[in-house]
Amino acid sequence: MKQLPTVILRHRKENRNKCSLTPFETNPNFIFLTYPKDSFIDLSSYFLLSMQADPLTEEDKGKGICLIDATWHYASVMEKRLLSEQNIPLRSLPKEAKSAYPRKQTHCPDPTSGLASIEALFLAYQTLHLENKNLLDHYYWREDFLEKNYNLLLSLSKN
Repeated sequence: MKQLPTVILRHRKENRNKCSLTPFETNPNFIFLTYPKDSFIDLSSYFLLSMQADPLTEEDKGKGICLIDATWHYASVMEKRLLSEQNIPLRSLPKEAKSAYPRKQTHCPDPTSGLASIEALFLAYQTLHLENKNLLDHYYWREDFLEKNYNLLLSLSKN
């Protein structure tokens, strides 16, 4: 079964120079939509990564991954609108996941577990046992992220 492309719903004000997902904009395995400019595509075969949801499990394999890429304030608004327009289940990543990104935002519901977009995507791919070897290649805090999450990543690779 071929994996559906990962959908990134990025807010138009997101700073693309700082964005950890920018290197994937030309990758055919990703679809980038600019919010609110672009219309939503049909996401009925997808799940949305969210902090407030049932955990992502290997049973979700075969569904596409949708990720919102925005500041915490905008992400909340975007998620509400997406959920009002589409029937898409929410999935969360393990609570013990730790970000290496030096966060400065204050709107995050839990700053210690608020992951950078690329970190969240990497953990989702790892949970679903999807190919992820190049995802962190351009991530400046790669080594710190892998070190902070060593035990979690080890447990995910055994499942």
